[in-house]
Amino acid sequence: MDTQQLKREAHDLDVTVWVGKSGLEAVVDELNDQLSNEQLVKVKFLRAARAGSSTEEKAADLADRVNAELIDTRGHTAVFHR
Repeated sequence: MDTQQLKREAHDLDVTVWVGKSGLEAVVDELNDQLSNEQLVKVKFLRAARAGSSTEEKAADLADRVNAELIDTRGHTAVFHR
């Protein structure tokens, strides 16, 4: 499936993982679990999680940690695919 098609599918998804002040470490296991059951997972980066860096940087780091592909970032939300 190409990236454009994945982005279209992700459009109607609800956010199921929120990254807050506890940081990326707190959501790695949860995101791994969700990616093993779902093709796409939408993640929201709250203000406390973004302290000092962009959503794109945080999302790329999280994608590396869970061995997933970062499909898209819009605002403070990212979509991951595995």
